This record gives sequence, structure tokens and C-alpha cells, in this order.
Amino acid sequence: MSTGTGTGGVRDARIHDIGYRHYEGRRLGRSYARRSLITHSLRGAYGLGRSARHKVLPFGLFGITAIPAIVMVAVAITTGLDELPIEYTSYALFMQPILGLYIALAAPQMVSLDLRFKTIPLYFSRPVERNDYVAAKFAALSLALFLFVSVPLLIAYAGGLLGKLGFAEQTSGFARGLVAAAVFAVLHAAIALLVASLTPRRGFGVAAVIATLTVPYFAVTAVQVVASEQGSPGAVEWLGLFSPGTLLDGIQAAFLGGVSEFPDELEPSGAAAACYPLVAAGLVVLCSYLLTRRYRKAGL
Repeated sequence: MSTGTGTGGVRDARIHDIGYRHYEGRRLGRSYARRSLITHSLRGAYGLGRSARHKVLPFGLFGITAIPAIVMVAVAITTGLDELPIEYTSYALFMQPILGLYIALAAPQMVSLDLRFKTIPLYFSRPVERNDYVAAKFAALSLALFLFVSVPLLIAYAGGLLGKLGFAEQTSGFARGLVAAAVFAVLHAAIALLVASLTPRRGFGVAAVIATLTVPYFAVTAVQVVASEQGSPGAVEWLGLFSPGTLLDGIQAAFLGGVSEFPDELEPSGAAAACYPLVAAGLVVLCSYLLTRRYRKAGL
């Protein structure tokens, strides 16, 4: 619209058609927005849709994670072993340093950059709400981590079948390994997203996630060794509840038939064993609740 002075000094108005048209298509709603956000976040976790330099680390770490699966299949076939050198349920623990580095890269990528560039209000304008945003990010990182662990397990399973290892044993171990991978993914995604959401700086987020995942693990492991040497196996079981890594180790040893990395390969039992899945579930719920509270004011 423009204004001008007409005959006799009377101001008039003119309407210009600049091509705007009303949207007459179907409104897809919140569910479509959530799915789109999950897809976008999942692609970002692997650097898809970005330049080549953003794909180097995710796919490089993924390759490092998959190599042991290929190697142990080759070793089992060439040496005539009856089983794979590494249990399916223990694979995530065996590759924990590499997985921890990937988590530290992926979690800030999903949430810290949105805070830094202040795109949160755009997400929350409509129809995405805060709960939708948190649920989408949590689902995307959990799925990214699950794929990161489960694909090497699938490689090992296929290699084991091709090597004519026992079908029943390999299938059972692979299924239990997928359960362990799912527990690993959900637990670590909840913790990493909460930590990464506390800072808009990606570098700080990476350092904070690494510290959160590694410092408690090494501290608990050291104290467990001391407790074992002092003849307190009961303390070793309960101490495993205080870090994400040892928590997963206790779950896979007590409920999934894996071999524990606790001192003397001690497996949690009794009341201590029952607490492991309860603590893991409680930790996921607590982190999700705190993450939702974080986004009540974040970016606004």
C-alpha cells in the first residue's frame, strides 16, 4: 500500500499486488513438526546436509567403532573359535571411549547451537511446544546412538552366521546386545542433552559432556578396585550405581548374560541388582524433567 496527494491536496491510497497468496494447503500440525525436527536433528548428528568437514568426525568415529566387529569376526573364522571374542552385550562398554567422544560431539550439535543463534523462539512460535522440542531432540540423539552401536553388532552377527557359528547362540546374543545398545543410547542421550543444554557454547558443551561421562566412571572404578582389595564385594556392587558406564555394565551383567568389568568380574545380585534398572530409569526421567524445565525460559 502506498499513499500520495491526489487532486486538491486530498491524500489517497493505492493497493499494489506484489504476488502474496494465501496458503490453501493442508496443515500438517504438531506431529509432522516433531517428525521433521527428529529427522533434521538425526541428520545433523551425522553431519548430513552439511559440508564435508562436518561429516569427517561422525563417520570417522563410526568407522573406528565398526572396525573391531570386522576384526573379531575375521579372528573367529580364521582361528576356528566357537564364539566371538567380545560379547554382544559388552560391545558398547568396549568402545566406550569412542562412543563418549561421539556423544560429546553430537549432543551440543543438537541443542547448544540453537541456544547460541537464538533460534529457540522460532521453534516455539507454533506449532512446536517445549515438550515437543525436548522429546524430538531426545529421540533423535537416542536413535543416533543406537545406530552407532547396533550397526557394528549387526556386522558381527552377520559375520558370525557366515562363519557358521551357532545360530541360536548368535541370535540370542545379538538380541541381548540390541537391548544393551538401547539402554546405552537412552541413558547417555538423556544425560548428554541436559549437560549440553546448559551452555550455548559448543566447545564448552563438548568438554562438559566428556567430563560428566568420564570423571564419575574413573572415580567409581578406582573406588571399586579399592573396595575389592579390602574384601568388600558388597560395596563393589552398590558403587556401580554412581556412574553411567558402571550402571550399564551392571545391567548387562545382571540381566543380559554379559560379563562384568567390575573387579574380579563380580556380577550384581539381590537387592543391588534390582536397583540398577531402577536407577537407570530414574536417571532418564530426572534428566528429561530437568531438560524440559530448562526450556521453559531458554532462548526467550
